[in-house]
Amino acid sequence: MSVLRPMDKLPDLNRATVLLVSTEDALVQPLAELMLKVDCASELRVHLANALPLPSNANRPRIDLIVFVINLHSKYSLQKVEESLSYVDSSFFLGKVCFLVTGAGRESHCSIHRNTVLKLAHTYRSPLLFCDLQVESFRASLAQRLVRMLQICAGHLPGISALNLLSLLRSPENPTFKEP
Repeated sequence: MSVLRPMDKLPDLNRATVLLVSTEDALVQPLAELMLKVDCASELRVHLANALPLPSNANRPRIDLIVFVINLHSKYSLQKVEESLSYVDSSFFLGKVCFLVTGAGRESHCSIHRNTVLKLAHTYRSPLLFCDLQVESFRASLAQRLVRMLQICAGHLPGISALNLLSLLRSPENPTFKEP
């Protein structure tokens, strides 16, 4: 069990692999199934993990994109993501990591404040996506977006790299958010 590095393995021709890290399989499993149904030229692989580190396995494919899923209704979800981040090599944060936040639609039930995840994404300089994974139409559009991001991170779309993607997805600085 070691740190996950983007260049540990050689890339596979026309194969892209995403790792969805979430403590809530019931929310992420339907998203993974929708991602596999999205029409694209690459062979997609979706791996699910509750937390990092991943077990050492020589047969594990190269990971092209890591999506950390945080449920605003579960402090445990945020805690596991924060613990898992120490097992990700810093070079992954050059466009190959994003945070997906779910549960923001019912703010009265949230146990995690939105600013907490905003600070987390800002600290790691990674994109932050909000989506209610319980709504089918939102889940379908998110699946398409994640597949497109995955193809870019795997290098299957000419003319755009993960670093380009990072700059395109970065939102303008929030005027109310100040760095400490």
